[in-house]
Amino acid sequence: MKRPSWDEYFFQISQDVSTRSTCLRRKVGAVIVKDKRILATGYNGAPRQVSHCTSENCLRSLHKIPSGERHELCRGLHAEQNAIIQAALHGVSIKGASIYITHQPCSICTKMLINSGINKIYIKSTYPDTLAEEMIKEAQIEVVVIS
Repeated sequence: MKRPSWDEYFFQISQDVSTRSTCLRRKVGAVIVKDKRILATGYNGAPRQVSHCTSENCLRSLHKIPSGERHELCRGLHAEQNAIIQAALHGVSIKGASIYITHQPCSICTKMLINSGINKIYIKSTYPDTLAEEMIKEAQIEVVVIS
């Protein structure tokens, strides 16, 4: 049996985390790691104590909002946001950490990752958000696409 590399291992965990997603459109998982230790995880979905999305209440589907646009019109939080919030809730610094995400972060999550001190982003799938790509480049955060 071949033992997975650390990157393969953490990326597989991000895929497993995504299975908890309650989003109807896209299942996303995120794992924040430092020194080969998991600091926090997150998946996309509605906040605590708020109903999960259904075909009857999904604002993005009801208003036919295309992917990559109008992020504020959604009941859910993104996986990266939930991972950052989980770390903050438990008093865990993520400065200097890396994040493994099943999809490229949007511009809102990119801003949060930059300000939280994340210095490396691992992704499997790209996302059509040129502003996010420009900010990542300007902030000199390394992005690794795992295929």
